Amino acid sequence: MSGRFADRRVLVTGASRGIGAAIAERFAAEGAAVAIVARTLDHHDHLAGSLRETCDRMTRHGARVFTIVADLTDETDRARIVPEAIAGLGGPIEILVNNAAAAMYAPLEAFPLRRRRLTFEANVHAPLDLAQGVIPAMRAAGQGWIVNLSSGSTRLAAGPPFAVGPQGSTIAVYGASKAALNRITNGLGVELYGTGIRVNTVEPRAAVLSEGAAELVGATLRPDQIESMEEMVEAVIALCDCPAEAGSWSASILSPSGASLSTDSTGRRSLDGSSARRAAADRRFRDRRVVGCRSVANHGRGSWHRSLRRDRRSAGVAATRARRRRA
Repeated sequence: MSGRFADRRVLVTGASRGIGAAIAERFAAEGAAVAIVARTLDHHDHLAGSLRETCDRMTRHGARVFTIVADLTDETDRARIVPEAIAGLGGPIEILVNNAAAAMYAPLEAFPLRRRRLTFEANVHAPLDLAQGVIPAMRAAGQGWIVNLSSGSTRLAAGPPFAVGPQGSTIAVYGASKAALNRITNGLGVELYGTGIRVNTVEPRAAVLSEGAAELVGATLRPDQIESMEEMVEAVIALCDCPAEAGSWSASILSPSGASLSTDSTGRRSLDGSSARRAAADRRFRDRRVVGCRSVANHGRGSWHRSLRRDRRSAGVAATRARRRRA
């Protein structure tokens, strides 16, 4: 354990399993005091993992952990999250990670209004409400970090004819909510620039197969459409420890923007914070995985640059050589 986040107070939503649980455990391994949030404390009716299990893993690192059971789609219920986290951790929140999300896929011509409202409550209103709850103390302290987790589903389908993934148009409401979250992140970056509060969003280049994602889309994805959990966590951790100049960046793994931060520069880590060796099954992606950062508030502060064209060319050459060797 490096102690990189020693004495930092962190709030992570959606921490019962998947990306949120992995991020929370990594913070605990790095010395932070962490409040974790989920809708239920114990087992889900059909998904593996629970808030209690995440807490148990985190406390093995000697971390201070405070659990909060709350429904983020209920504005009254989520209003108590920040005050309870402050009380439970003994001080104001310094890092907020908005990971929790609602993902419901259906054809738009029959998509129920209730499900649309739930999606936007969880994916748009809840992250902004929690940000509003932590910003005053961050502003008073002159620093703070807010990271929102987005999705590649925000990108528009090119066409016609339309090029869409296996989910087709059924992912449109979810993608629309994440696009709204991106815009809100951008707006907060504009408002808070110069205060020391960094507001960023992280978008995976491909699907991260958490328990929920595996159930929804796992059977439809090729190996090249899957991103590792460790890589996603590394991107979030980097933006929770970034300098003030990075307070208006958006990070995405293999972003098309061309401006990027390689995770090799921060050091790849396993979820317990230790240096990680890639398994052989992961090595085929190594040359293609980068965390891309671009200014979303147009402050022109993007200083972490690496050519994605070069990365993709290197990956292509390596793949060609591998095919020749097999032949």
